[in-house]
Amino acid sequence: MSSFRPRPPGRQRCASTTSTAVRWRRSSRWTRPAARARWSATACWWRPAAGLVLIDAGLGTHDIARPAERLGADWIAYAAPVLDPAETALAQVERLGFVPADVRHIVLTHAHNDHVGGIADFPGATVHLHEAEYADAVAAAGPGPHDWRTYGDGDGGGDSWHGFAGARPAEGLPPEILLIPLGGHSPGHLGVAVDLGDRTLLHAGDTYFHHGEVDRPDPVVHPLMQLVQEGAEADRALRLENLARLRALVLDPASGVEVFSAHDPWEFARYA
Repeated sequence: MSSFRPRPPGRQRCASTTSTAVRWRRSSRWTRPAARARWSATACWWRPAAGLVLIDAGLGTHDIARPAERLGADWIAYAAPVLDPAETALAQVERLGFVPADVRHIVLTHAHNDHVGGIADFPGATVHLHEAEYADAVAAAGPGPHDWRTYGDGDGGGDSWHGFAGARPAEGLPPEILLIPLGGHSPGHLGVAVDLGDRTLLHAGDTYFHHGEVDRPDPVVHPLMQLVQEGAEADRALRLENLARLRALVLDPASGVEVFSAHDPWEFARYA
């Protein structure tokens, strides 16, 4: 990943980063695009008025230092994460020329450990998430002086966005960033859309794990990634309903929206 230093004023986008990696096993039909397939991607967006915004925080330095305690032996044995401090969002933000205090906001797609552990590395950040994810996020992030902003389905907010109901801006963030309800993988799972002017990027979190699920009319799943999804999803019917909407969005050439997920190394390679 090339280095980046902000040049305010004006909007700047920094490259997607990754917080950790996992070694996917080979199978007869599926191969990895690189020696280490990226596991959990963290996108960042720089705007001087809002500071640096992270979409998810990945695994953090506390997870790396105490993996058995923080992540659990079973998950470590299954996922085989590369527990390298250089892979954390903190280390990569610093390599982009920022300091931790520059991270003013973290927007969470959901509160599974591999998406929220890095929150503790940015104690001054405001954390935005669905209210259904709050308790798990606080437990995973650990103590800290974070300002938590929660959003619910029944609080009267939100508009329709490309067929997704309840899309809304996050408090204190520029209007180019929208929270998109994508429940199913977890109860309060969100997508995060960022309008770049010439196109819109949608971070779909864990709504799907492999691009074959959305980039063709007859979807295919990755057999290993699908096992992870089936073991984690909270509401399969709702996830598949939202997945179908995402597929229609991706296949619509007039949408102007590029969709990517958190765990697909092929998609990650397009932006890294």
